[in-house]
Amino acid sequence: MAQKRFIVEVEKAKDAEGEAPSRGPVYRSLFAKDGFPPPVPGLDNCWDIFRNSVQKYPKNPMLGHREIVDGKPGKYKWKTYEEVYDLVIKVGNSLRSCGYGEGVKCGIYGANCAEWIISMEAINAHGLYCVPLYDTLGAGAVEFIICHSEVAVSFVEEKKIPELLKTFPNATKYLKTLVSFGKVTPEQKQQVEKFGLAIYSWDEFLQVGGNQSFDLPVKKKSDICTIMYTSGTTGDPKGVLISNENILTLLAGVKRVLESVNEQLNDKDVYMSYLPLAHIFDRVIEELFIWYGASIGFWRGDVKLLIEDIGELKPTIFCAVPRVLDRVYTGLTQKISAGGFLKQALFNFAYSYKLNNMKKGKKHAEASPLLDKIVFDKVKQGLGGNVRLILSGAAPLSPDVEVYLKVVTCAHVIQGYGLTETCAGTFVSLPNEMDMVGTVGPPVPNVDVCLESVPEMGYDALGSTPRGEICVRGNTLFSGYYKRDDLTNEVLTDGWFHTGDIGEWQPNGSMKIIDRKKNIFKLSQGEYVAVENLENVYGQLSCIDSIWVYGNSFESFLVAVVNPSKPVLERWAEENGINLDFDSLCQDSRAKSYILGELTRIANEKKLKGFEFIRDVHLDPVPFDIERDLITPTYKRKRPQLLKYYQNVIDDMYKSGGKRSA
Repeated sequence: MAQKRFIVEVEKAKDAEGEAPSRGPVYRSLFAKDGFPPPVPGLDNCWDIFRNSVQKYPKNPMLGHREIVDGKPGKYKWKTYEEVYDLVIKVGNSLRSCGYGEGVKCGIYGANCAEWIISMEAINAHGLYCVPLYDTLGAGAVEFIICHSEVAVSFVEEKKIPELLKTFPNATKYLKTLVSFGKVTPEQKQQVEKFGLAIYSWDEFLQVGGNQSFDLPVKKKSDICTIMYTSGTTGDPKGVLISNENILTLLAGVKRVLESVNEQLNDKDVYMSYLPLAHIFDRVIEELFIWYGASIGFWRGDVKLLIEDIGELKPTIFCAVPRVLDRVYTGLTQKISAGGFLKQALFNFAYSYKLNNMKKGKKHAEASPLLDKIVFDKVKQGLGGNVRLILSGAAPLSPDVEVYLKVVTCAHVIQGYGLTETCAGTFVSLPNEMDMVGTVGPPVPNVDVCLESVPEMGYDALGSTPRGEICVRGNTLFSGYYKRDDLTNEVLTDGWFHTGDIGEWQPNGSMKIIDRKKNIFKLSQGEYVAVENLENVYGQLSCIDSIWVYGNSFESFLVAVVNPSKPVLERWAEENGINLDFDSLCQDSRAKSYILGELTRIANEKKLKGFEFIRDVHLDPVPFDIERDLITPTYKRKRPQLLKYYQNVIDDMYKSGGKRSA
C-alpha cells in the first residue's frame, strides 16, 4: 500500500548561490492543494470574531470560574456571551472616556480569568494594542515591556498590583491609569496617586464611562491588534507585532484541518483555560473557541489542583505543554505499578492489544471498544470524561509519552509547532496517524514551508533525507519586532521567516524537529553535540524531572545538572536502606552514582555515541525556575544563565570528572 503523503510541492528546490545556502522544495498542506482557505466574509478583525458569536449564540455559556463556597471550590459559574458583551461595552466606554482610543498601548497583567478576556475584547473593540505583561517574567521584564512599548493604561490582577508598583518610578513616564481585576487597597491608591496616576477597582472602572457611548472605529485586517513580547533565551524580550489578519488566517487554517479529519469544533465544546493568555498558543486557541460560540472555563491558578478543576469542568479539548503531560503520564504509570499483579497484567494486556490495532491503522475508538470500557475508562474519567482531543505544544513531547497517552486517554493526542512570530500553529500532527508520533505533523493549510541547508552543521535540505532550518511564508507571519527593524531583518528575508529550528521532512510529509540552529557546540576532539536531542533522551528517565547538559570546545566530555524526581529518588533510597531527606540525598554520592548509572543505561539503550554519554552529574533539589532566570515561561532552558549560575559546579565536575570517566 502506497504511503499517504500529506504535503504537495508548490515550488522547486534552489541550489546555493553566493552567500545564500541551498533550499529544498516549497511545500504546503495537502488540505490546501486547491488553495488556502478564503477569508471568511464579515470577519475583518478580532473584534468581529466575538461580535458575530454574540449575535449567533447570545445565551451560550462563554466564561466560567469555580465559585468558592465556605472555603471549598464548588461548581463552575458561567457568564453568557450576551452578559460578557455588556461588560465589554462598559469597559470600552470607560477606556474611551479616560481618553484612550485607537493605537494606544494597553497592558494586561495577570493570570487567566474572565476579566482578562473582557479587557482584551474591549481593547479589540476600540482598536487599542493589547500588550500582555508576563505573569512570570518578574519586575525587570514588566518594566521593560511597559517602557519599550509605551503602555499608557494597564489592567492588572489584584494580587499582581504590588509587582506592578515595583516598576515605579520608571514606568510612570508612560503609565497613567491602572485598573484592578478586583479591589484596590487605600494604601495602593495612595501610592499610585502620589505619582500622579489613577487606579480603579474593577467595579469602579465599569462605572467610569457612565452613560456615554462611543462609536467603534473601523479596524482593518492589516491593523496590529497585539504586541506580544517573547521571552527570548537571550537578551531583552522582543515585541512581536501580531495583526488581525495573522489571527484570522490562522483560525481559517485550523478550521480547515479539523474539518479535513472530521473533528470540527462546535458551540458545545468546552476548553480549560490555564496556559498563559500572555502567550500566543493559548490566545489563538481561546479566539478559536470564541469563534465557535464554545465555552471557556478558568482554572484556580494552582497546578496541583489542575486535575481536580478538569474533573469539575469536563473539557472536550485539552491543550498542554509537555511538562503537564509528563506529570499526567508519571501519575498514571505510578498508579498502575502500585496496583496488584492482576490489575497490572490486565492493563498491560489491554495496552499492547489496543496499541497493536492502532499501529495496524485502526482509529483509536475502534481499536478495542470493549477494553476502553473495562480498562481505560478510568483514565478518561480522570480527565473529566469528555476529552476528545489533547493538543501538545511549546516544546517537544517525548514519543513514549505521546504513544502511551494516545492509547490510554481514549482521545486523539496530537502535537503542534509554531512560534509567536508565526502566530502559533504552523504544523500540527493529525489524529489516527500513528506514524506521525514524534513529529509535529504536516504544515497547517495556511502557510508554505521549506528547509534551508545549514552547511556548518552538516544539514542538507537537498539530501536524500532532507534536513535544514525550517522557513515559513504566509499571512500568519508577524509584521516585525516593535522598534527593532535590525532584528526583524535578521529573520525575515524575501517573505520567508527563519525559525532557527532544524527540521527533517518525513516520507509522509510531517516534520520532525531535530535541533536548534544555535544549540550546538563542539567538544575538544571536534565532535559536534546536538544538546537538545540529548536532553530529550535523558529526560525520559522517570528519576529525572529536568536535565541541563553542558559541554564546551575545551573539554572532551559532557556533564549535566539534574533535578531528580523527588518520589522516585526517595523510593530508591528507601529500597536501599538510605535514611536521608531529599536535600541531603541530592548531596549523597550514592544517589549521584544511581542517577549516573541510569543516564548510562538509557544512553546504551538508545545507542548514543560515546561522546554523548554524561560523565558527571550534579543533583539540584530545587527545580530550574523562572525566579533564578534559568528557564523561560515556556520552560525552555536559558543556557547562558544556567552556565553563569552553575559555573562553580561545572568547574568542579571538569576538575574531578575525568577521573570518574576513565
